[in-house]
Amino acid sequence: MKQKKQWYDYLWIFSLTYLILGFFNILFAWLGLLCFFIPLAISVAKGNKAYCNKYCGRGQLFSLVGGRFGLSRKKDIPGWMKSGYFRYGFLVFFFAMFFLMLWNTYLVFAGAKNLGTVVSLLWTFKLPWHWAYHGTLFSDGVAQFAFGFYSVMLTSTVLGFLTMVLFKPRSWCVYCPMGTMTQLICKAKHNAF
Repeated sequence: MKQKKQWYDYLWIFSLTYLILGFFNILFAWLGLLCFFIPLAISVAKGNKAYCNKYCGRGQLFSLVGGRFGLSRKKDIPGWMKSGYFRYGFLVFFFAMFFLMLWNTYLVFAGAKNLGTVVSLLWTFKLPWHWAYHGTLFSDGVAQFAFGFYSVMLTSTVLGFLTMVLFKPRSWCVYCPMGTMTQLICKAKHNAF
């Protein structure tokens, strides 16, 4: 018997909408902070990975595109990608890139650097994204954060799609930095009691 769909089964629409909105107006990138704070709050409050298992719109998007639409080879992810060395190493690298983004934002807020209207894909390729920002009442630092944050979100989505195509649909979830952080929080919470 087919299970009835729940409201959270449609959160993939949020992930897709987020990427589209950020393409047209970079300030929508700020909405992505929900994808950072909600998983952490759930893991701290409940001590589980409910966000990853139920509410992650990106994971749902990969399941839909890779599973239902068949754009995945459905192969097992290599063991080295499941290893703690890779997952924690990727988490450290991710944090380094995230803090570099915050540093650039600080520099723009402080007036030491001009606003960069680019999105960095895979932390390497600078894509001009000037059409998505035409100034607002806010400081350029607000836009700088949005460009940097959208870069992080777009890069992680591209990595997720690459691993989805090469391996199983939700292979990104194995090494997702948010998943690794929530797992660490859950372990710490369970070991504390």
